[in-house]
Amino acid sequence: MMLKTCSCDSQRSYIDWMKSAMVGSALGWQVHQRRNRALLLSGAILFFFIFVLRLHLTTPYFPSSLSDGVSSPSPSFNRDSSCVSFLNDVAWDPHNSSSYYWARSPQVVACQFQRLARANASDLLSGSWVVVAGDSQARLFVVSLLGLVLDSEEMEAIRGDLFKRHSDYRHVVGEIGLKLDFVWAPYEANLTGLVMEFKRNLNYPDVLVMGSGLWHMLHLTNSSDYGVWLRSLRNELVGSGFSAHLFWLGMPRLINSMLNTEEKRVKMSDAVVAAYDREIYQSKILRQFGGGPLLLLDVESLSRKCGVSCTVDGMHYDGAVYEAAVHVMLNALLI
Repeated sequence: MMLKTCSCDSQRSYIDWMKSAMVGSALGWQVHQRRNRALLLSGAILFFFIFVLRLHLTTPYFPSSLSDGVSSPSPSFNRDSSCVSFLNDVAWDPHNSSSYYWARSPQVVACQFQRLARANASDLLSGSWVVVAGDSQARLFVVSLLGLVLDSEEMEAIRGDLFKRHSDYRHVVGEIGLKLDFVWAPYEANLTGLVMEFKRNLNYPDVLVMGSGLWHMLHLTNSSDYGVWLRSLRNELVGSGFSAHLFWLGMPRLINSMLNTEEKRVKMSDAVVAAYDREIYQSKILRQFGGGPLLLLDVESLSRKCGVSCTVDGMHYDGAVYEAAVHVMLNALLI
């Protein structure tokens, strides 16, 4: 019986074809795997980009711990915490009451404080909730803050509502996601109640600016009672987990002879003002004096340096004073 055989050449051709097919299949699988990994990587990169973009639009720019130029400080510059001591070292041009600058001592120059331009201030406050609470001084601070992030037409449109006496005010700058609340709180008890409300609702602003004293001085004229309320406010803030950037808007320099009523001239004398100032420092509510929770925006120093020409009633000052206080706050947010 003869067996049917195939030629060796045919057999080798078949084997070579099988090897080629197997190699091709393996290569195809590898290409498929690489494509899947590339798609997965592309998707991850896209997700990360979207996440970062959303974070930028919804999260304040300033760090979570806070010159004369108009650009923001260099990202490579790390300000030392000692710069906090020099934040309020602002000087005024003796020939121009609207022109101010940080002192030019070596320590202050090293801190690179700057007046921020609108674009820089908008980036810094993007996505944040800012609350300013207090009396007419706090309202003027809000005017300067909004004037920095809004144009003149937008400011004119809101001016009527902003200057309604003894009332709260809210404004949202939609382009940068900034929510700004002004809370009429002329007494220290009002400020303490506001802080308690934040704690009760577990809803805290990113930046909280508070200040009071003028109403207490005029209507109660009791510096010791003022000190008691300041310590109560401090106790509510300390150890409460309140992580917002906290500022105290100091009282302005009062020029007694220019106050517009006899009652003010009597009840807000230099001696009374000095007694109220002592209570502020002794309460240890200020970060610069006693390690308290609130960073002082020293309106007294700013208004005193601006001088008599910057006020018409000895109490409320030109916008440049409050604008300078706003820039002190913004630079503090960068420390």
